[in-house]
Amino acid sequence: MPTNPQSITVPTHRHAWRRTDDYTPGTAKIKLITESLPLPLDPTLVLVKIHAVSLNYRDANIAHGGNPWPVIPNGILGNDASGEVIGVGDKVKDFKIGDRVAPVTDTELITGRESGRSWLAANEDGVMADYIVFDESRLVKLPVHLDWVSAATIPCAGTTAWSAVKGARPGKTVLIQAGARVILSSSSDEKLVKIKEQYPNPPILTVNYRNPTWHEEVLRLTSGVGVDIVVENGGAPSLVQSMKCTRRGGVISQVGYLGKQDPELLEQLIPTIIDRRVVLRGINAGTKYDTEDLCEALSAHETQLDDIIDKVYPFSQAEEALQFIWDGRQIGKVVLRV
Repeated sequence: MPTNPQSITVPTHRHAWRRTDDYTPGTAKIKLITESLPLPLDPTLVLVKIHAVSLNYRDANIAHGGNPWPVIPNGILGNDASGEVIGVGDKVKDFKIGDRVAPVTDTELITGRESGRSWLAANEDGVMADYIVFDESRLVKLPVHLDWVSAATIPCAGTTAWSAVKGARPGKTVLIQAGARVILSSSSDEKLVKIKEQYPNPPILTVNYRNPTWHEEVLRLTSGVGVDIVVENGGAPSLVQSMKCTRRGGVISQVGYLGKQDPELLEQLIPTIIDRRVVLRGINAGTKYDTEDLCEALSAHETQLDDIIDKVYPFSQAEEALQFIWDGRQIGKVVLRV
């Protein structure tokens, strides 16, 4: 529950996990720092007390120096969080003390027509801190029926999934790497078994992409037609095969780059994309409006997200949580409770 406004004491400092930018194996990748907050707040700024931070593979990859785009030095990791408003500038209109909020992943992507971008934890500091400050235009209200841990998965992971399956309708088939019929792929048979046991109804079809002809298995499962939408997160090692098992005229939502990005693996890209008439779209989470739409949909049905949570760590164990993801041991979401 939100804090009683009468009992709020506005802090002057925060604790934040900043990257060490030391990519030597075995060394700490983040360090807990105490730093001043930008007070007093500028007119349109909002001070948010963070209650949970949900981690993504992207966080571990950035911490290990693997991000394919430039990042600011020693930045704060994290772009998935949930928190409550504890302070507002004197011209803030849309938020009040006690509101449950989170910043959007790309703070320049509001409507979808913007020409620039600014990604949390890359172009600017992220959310792995106990307090954050953002302009009100970069914040969204989170569903009130969710606990802090579940709500923390919405801004990046949730919005990415929401954006990636746009166009899916009942009866359509979606291939997810990690209404609609789902085919799930993973490199781990153990993970696939656990997912099938956890979600038996309707049954989830699975393929292991360690199989060099896994796309043929997907075609078999779809009677040779292929899937309607692929949520693609491997990049170069899997993209062409994803195209080969997408129905002609289908959609591939490229959401990640987990595999080794070797251009030689894309030799068949052009002929395959033409042959399959595939629409390949890049997904960078989504717009602020996309996040708001997702929150409205979750609220309308009071959808719970606790079954996608794999492990919850205390904020003090952020380094261990990051390593857990880097080792690929997670099945669901890994969250820091602040």
